[in-house]
Amino acid sequence: MSTSLSRDLDRVEQALLARWPESRLEPSLTRITALLDLLGSPHRAFPVVQVTGTNGKTTTARMIDELLRGFGLRVGRFTSPHLETVRERIVLDGEPIGAERFVEVFDDIAPYVQMVDAGSDIPMSFFEVTVAMAYAAFAETPVDVAVVEVGMGGTWDATNVADARVAVVTPVSMDHAEYLGPDVASIATEKSGIIKPAPPTEEGLPGVDVVAVLAHQPAGALEALVRRAIEVDATVAREGTEFGVLERRVAVGGQQVRLQGLGGEYDEVFLPLFGAHQAQNAAVALAAVEAFLGAGSATGPVAQDVVRESFAAVRSPGRLERLRTSPAVLVDAAHNPAGMAATVAAVRESFDFTRLVGVVGCVQGKDVGGILAELEGLCAELVVTQNSSPRAIPADELGALAVDVFGSDRVSVHPQLSDALEAAIELAEAGPDDALGGSGVLVTGSVVTAGEARTLLGGGRK
Repeated sequence: MSTSLSRDLDRVEQALLARWPESRLEPSLTRITALLDLLGSPHRAFPVVQVTGTNGKTTTARMIDELLRGFGLRVGRFTSPHLETVRERIVLDGEPIGAERFVEVFDDIAPYVQMVDAGSDIPMSFFEVTVAMAYAAFAETPVDVAVVEVGMGGTWDATNVADARVAVVTPVSMDHAEYLGPDVASIATEKSGIIKPAPPTEEGLPGVDVVAVLAHQPAGALEALVRRAIEVDATVAREGTEFGVLERRVAVGGQQVRLQGLGGEYDEVFLPLFGAHQAQNAAVALAAVEAFLGAGSATGPVAQDVVRESFAAVRSPGRLERLRTSPAVLVDAAHNPAGMAATVAAVRESFDFTRLVGVVGCVQGKDVGGILAELEGLCAELVVTQNSSPRAIPADELGALAVDVFGSDRVSVHPQLSDALEAAIELAEAGPDDALGGSGVLVTGSVVTAGEARTLLGGGRK
């Protein structure tokens, strides 16, 4: 990267970071709608598959992207948050938007962002501007379809200015209760806002049917989602009824699965990701793609070879990703109790550790006690640290919470993540190492912690 481009990229990133962060919200679509109107409604230039839920959104979006590209479509993908660079959020043809193009898109829309800022009491946020950049980039490329992950909630999330042809809801659990509601039913109601009526065609006739693809949900959440689908006359596809995981077994580097799709069975599918939750994400992604392509019981399954090849190519950085061996170091972005429970189950199933050392850094606003409780039975020792987020829980404060769960003899505190990694690796190397497994390190607790660990361990995209 040239010096001038590096300066421009830094300028854009600093301008974005100077805006309201994702943790500060004013629930409204007013500003993003005004901006996109000024830009000529780029979000109307392509069909959208939108993904919400509590856990599994990013990986499911990645899987949908991979499958759609396998069928020859040009795909734009927007996900959040990012692990290492903001450019990861905007993906074209499977690759993060290039630095030069990222700068160009920002500079193209910047005057219009300033116009919206000038006409509003509240300036546009970091997230709103990046959403607008994504939609503008997708329209100009152009893409055949956009796969868009909701940032938080659904109804008032900035991505929801687009009308999804396929609305995907991954499992809903408690998270962001201060914004989304005190129980899963309330949270699901907020997330159900991505399920909308089919927009009319230019001739005023009904548009293409909207399909709501619902992962297995708690009872209260399922009722809220189905109720919304009925209200807007959307077709419903439910995991465990219309689609699902029929069989799975652990395999080297991942798992082998047999899936029931909307159009039939898909067998001998290798998924290079660990855990039952990833098999579930695969079933949801497959159903979403079948729905988008118009496949169902009347048409039969889509091309089996394409499905197998696409799933085999799926990667999900920061999701039980092994970044070194001897000892093994795994990085995982789980950041709430439900996500951590899935991670713990996947580690137990897929890895033969005789001893595991955890490295944990969390941010404010999370159920840290619940996260630590899930880890307590898995990790022999815990190294507590602090990531660079402004919302990071101070290491000493997190350490005190960890002592309450693990006991003082199993907890050490290293505020610098690099020091925490070094300490955890030393602890792991000091443990037993035999033919049955050996020791390992699991770095987790936050997307930011996972991303910074990837960078330190040399696993990230340069």
